[in-house]
Amino acid sequence: MARTLPAVLPFLLALTGLTASAADFATSLYPALEAAGCRGCHSADGVASTTRLRFPENNASPAQLAAFGRSLVTLVDTKNPGASLLFRKPTARLPHAGGERIHPGSPEEAALRDWVAELALLTPAEAARAAQIADTDPVTKAPTVAIRRLTNTQYNNTVRDLLGDRSQPASLFPPEDFVNGFRNQYQSQSLSPILMDAYGNAAEKLARAAFRNGLPPSLVPCAPSPACRARFIRSFGLNAFRRPLEPNEIARYEALFANQPTFTAGAQIVVEAMLQSPHFLFRLESPRQPKWKPYATAARLSYALWDTMPDAALLAAAAQGELNTPEGIDKSVRRLLQDPKARQALDEFTAEWLRFDRALTATKDRSRFREFTPETLYAMTQETRHFISDLVWNDRNFMDLYTANYGFMNGDLAKLYGAPPPATDYERVDFPPNSERAGLLGQALFLSLTSKPDETSPTARGLFVREQLLCQHVPDPPPGVNTNLPEVTEDKPKTNRDRISEHTTNETCARCHSLIDPIGFGFEKFDAIGQRREKLELVFRTGEGESRRASGQKLQIDLDTTGKVTGIPDSAFTSPQQLGAILAKNEICQECVVKQYFRFVAGRMETAADRPLLRRVTDDFRRSNFRFRELIMSMMRARETAAAL
Repeated sequence: MARTLPAVLPFLLALTGLTASAADFATSLYPALEAAGCRGCHSADGVASTTRLRFPENNASPAQLAAFGRSLVTLVDTKNPGASLLFRKPTARLPHAGGERIHPGSPEEAALRDWVAELALLTPAEAARAAQIADTDPVTKAPTVAIRRLTNTQYNNTVRDLLGDRSQPASLFPPEDFVNGFRNQYQSQSLSPILMDAYGNAAEKLARAAFRNGLPPSLVPCAPSPACRARFIRSFGLNAFRRPLEPNEIARYEALFANQPTFTAGAQIVVEAMLQSPHFLFRLESPRQPKWKPYATAARLSYALWDTMPDAALLAAAAQGELNTPEGIDKSVRRLLQDPKARQALDEFTAEWLRFDRALTATKDRSRFREFTPETLYAMTQETRHFISDLVWNDRNFMDLYTANYGFMNGDLAKLYGAPPPATDYERVDFPPNSERAGLLGQALFLSLTSKPDETSPTARGLFVREQLLCQHVPDPPPGVNTNLPEVTEDKPKTNRDRISEHTTNETCARCHSLIDPIGFGFEKFDAIGQRREKLELVFRTGEGESRRASGQKLQIDLDTTGKVTGIPDSAFTSPQQLGAILAKNEICQECVVKQYFRFVAGRMETAADRPLLRRVTDDFRRSNFRFRELIMSMMRARETAAAL
């Protein structure tokens, strides 16, 4: 039975001229919600992604928008529409982490009120059907990635394994940008004229170096002859292109070879040409020809797990059809994971995910942080690298990433942590009992790379936790906003918490800062290089040079290190140790590990179509008691199953 009009009449009467006809959600309220920036938080990767309000993809069809509009009935109180979360939250009549998004009395509020009233009139059966979309992924197809260019790291690794060349020519290529948190995302893999020139120069140098001392047996495994020429082209081409060459390709390279005066010169020009071919520089992800699919599988596996080309055994498995079955893929994945190259590839994932690049280019005020040297900075990255490697390859619970009471220190780090020095560098050492450190969040790398040169940055620390560890995107600040904090003076000494509190007085700033700053406040016991401190020490100096240092006046201020993670229940904390315990048990954080690895191996962001795959891999990860190697196995199996469809 339809809901009677009197039940919602007081709410309806608040709108002047309201008609009984249904509001057009797609042209009235939806644009208002978009303009208000609601998608920024209520999207698949937004900080409010776990709430019942989640926007559809940007390219949603009119039918999907209409279904989304009706699914909002889950946020409507049909007995008292005016008390609905859908109405009261965006207008800030109820506490809302995003602040006021729709101003009371505005035309946008009228559209919102209209739609809430419309949803309140749905019958229980209609409401139940409409609500189903909130728990159902839309039927969409994952983006098709046909080809992916070798990254600079993959280029270096590939010429190392193809030619035995360790000169790392890609270190001279244009640097790659981070997109979606990684440097291997296919959207950023266009070819610039500068990069094309670099490929040409590198190919010439690599080919010349390969044949500098004659014909290397590793490349030319036969005596120079016309028969050997064709054999060389086929064998080198198989490795360079990660698939057998077509007959017309063999003929073209034979003709190029034959135009050279000697066998060595012919082999060299063929290598130089192949290294500039798109078939070498790019790798097939979705080949059109069925006969090349096993080889595309081999390349996907090797570049995901080794960050380099397939070896002879993997190419043989492709040729023999072993990669056409889940059992064959599992067998190959387990073999690949036993190779040292798998550890190097995982190190690359770790370095990109946790943004070692930011740490390695960080600078600190040497007058305040004399312990911060290039050697100490390198040790910080090595500690995290050893720490994650230990979790993965010794099959530990990977969520110990946040709770482990130990680090992998050298003497400099042990001194910084107040721990006993290890017998050898990067040996496992327990954190001091009262340090309140734990896992990644207690390590100097995280605490340093999220700080400024002369002080901590609660905002940067909170943002890192949101984006890298919870996979939640925080919208960029509006253009023109002043991000500088008030200056600290002797007559007005302030902690960072006091200075940042001014963000909350500006409604535009508060919308995002309320989501990130409270996280960062919980790390304020640790300074800009990760040293423990009980109070904030402010130094005010006058004069120049030595006299300036000698005249420093120190002032110590108590620190309030209470923090919280808005959106996670019972998430109050005062230290990295406490936050680590919260994150380790949190499902969003657990799934984020899976998402980050997916982004790295797939070379793109996840979409709605990938949610079943991510759920399946996350479930496998949990069932394995968070063994990362099992995550890898599940991810490879799931991706190849999807690729075969």
